[in-house]
Amino acid sequence: MTDLRTKAEHTAAIRRERRVAVVINTRSRRGRRHYFEALDLIHGLGFEPLAEFSVLKPKRLREHLDRALATKPDLLIVGGGDGTLSSAVRHIAHRDVALGVLPLGTTNNFARSLGLPLDLAGAINVFATGKVADIDLGMADDRPFANLASFGVSVEVAGTVKPWLKRIIGRPAYPLTALTILPGHRPFRAFITVDGKRHELLTHQLNIANGRFHGGWQVAKDISIDNGLLVAYQLGSGKKLRLLGETLARAATGRWRSMAGGPFVTGREMLLETEPPMAADVDGEVRLRTPIRLRVVPNGVRVMVPETFEDR
Repeated sequence: MTDLRTKAEHTAAIRRERRVAVVINTRSRRGRRHYFEALDLIHGLGFEPLAEFSVLKPKRLREHLDRALATKPDLLIVGGGDGTLSSAVRHIAHRDVALGVLPLGTTNNFARSLGLPLDLAGAINVFATGKVADIDLGMADDRPFANLASFGVSVEVAGTVKPWLKRIIGRPAYPLTALTILPGHRPFRAFITVDGKRHELLTHQLNIANGRFHGGWQVAKDISIDNGLLVAYQLGSGKKLRLLGETLARAATGRWRSMAGGPFVTGREMLLETEPPMAADVDGEVRLRTPIRLRVVPNGVRVMVPETFEDR
């Protein structure tokens, strides 16, 4: 692990030296449309990037992130959706560099969890006026994640939702795709062991969150990406109609529930087992299967956030 400056020293260095590198996924929903606008806004604030990369092929994202970090910036500015930003989080975890977020995706869960403006100019202004904070890093087995590990219907939705539908209607593309999958989906049994206590549930959808948002809507008002806890919760139950109602309610109203009033399990570490074994969607990538051990690494990643962000 690299020796880290204090957050105050890091913030001062960004404001004084303005050493930044920029990587923008131009295959994301808004990346291609706003690439040059983003660069103009960054330059307009007095930043002279050490490197600027446009990612045309997703498979080359890691290469571009490595090349950007090789310039030794104080702030790595990354534009794209949650999958792009999750890759960036994995690259900078425990390093003396802060992540600057350009929310250019469909749901922008990570940016929402950081309290960032979702308009491009507002998000970029944070680089000049905000502060460096450290937030929690999730781990699914040995795979870092920024926001969410999910199991059930959403894994099939992620692999089925049409890119053109996301481009046209945005967030509602996910619940609409779920409607086509639910009729043939079978519920599964999940066992979550936390602090020696085993919780059992039957559901079509289970999420384990590090961040505060899912599908672009707030999960619960008292969840935080900086409280040292993971939160497991189900949508609906084993009944398809209940899940359908929950999905449609979130799509229509974006409503949230307090953790005190809903079926939430919290902890620093969780063992998840399912019957049958299932694939896991970890920040948009399906690479792991249950059983999975999930844990949180407090203050594992540095990010640039608004001054109003509560840094614990």
